[in-house]
Amino acid sequence: MSDEVEKAQTASGGGDTIFGKILRKEIPCNLIYEDDKCIAFHDVNPQAPTHFLVIPRKPIAQLSLAEDSDEQLLGHLLIVGRKVAKDLGLGNGYRVVINEGKNGAQSVYHLHLHFLGGRQMKWPPG
Repeated sequence: MSDEVEKAQTASGGGDTIFGKILRKEIPCNLIYEDDKCIAFHDVNPQAPTHFLVIPRKPIAQLSLAEDSDEQLLGHLLIVGRKVAKDLGLGNGYRVVINEGKNGAQSVYHLHLHFLGGRQMKWPPG
């Protein structure tokens, strides 16, 4: 079992997260992009040559807990990720991952999109 899967088995939703601390600039990150709705930054434990996260400023714990009113925000996260991927030279493709809950290996309960690229991805992913 990987470290991230092990973390996901004991993680719990609710409360402050490392991403909340990053958003408040209490913890530094390698910031790539920011606007009034989200930020994008390089993952500290990259799983591909290029691995960045896009997180909303709104603290949505899980995708399954997003509300219908979050529709534009969720689309915005994908559009930002697409633009950042292009800027980082991922023209040959990339993978977008959202981990959902314990079985989805979610270890931080603040919605975040992983963008991975710079190499051939494998299939099936899980």
